[in-house]
Amino acid sequence: MAFPIIVAKAVSTVVTGAVGVAAYNGAKKLYEKAPVRKAAVSATEIGLRAARKAEIHAESARLAVSDVVAEARDRLGEEVPPPSATEVGPGHSH
Repeated sequence: MAFPIIVAKAVSTVVTGAVGVAAYNGAKKLYEKAPVRKAAVSATEIGLRAARKAEIHAESARLAVSDVVAEARDRLGEEVPPPSATEVGPGHSH
């Protein structure tokens, strides 16, 4: 009585394994055909370009804010320090 149940489970396991192997082999063939490296390099290039543009825009925004702050200090009668007198860098020492 237990023999048909064991055979059914064994057949089910074999079929599941065969489907898994077929899926793995199919994925492996797709990976080998796909230009994965080329796509990765292109995506990285786009990311680097976007980062550079963001840095440029951030610097422009920082300069614009500095101009506004300097003008506001000037209107208040405060002495505005020259740009070279300000700290450059992360603001901490090592």
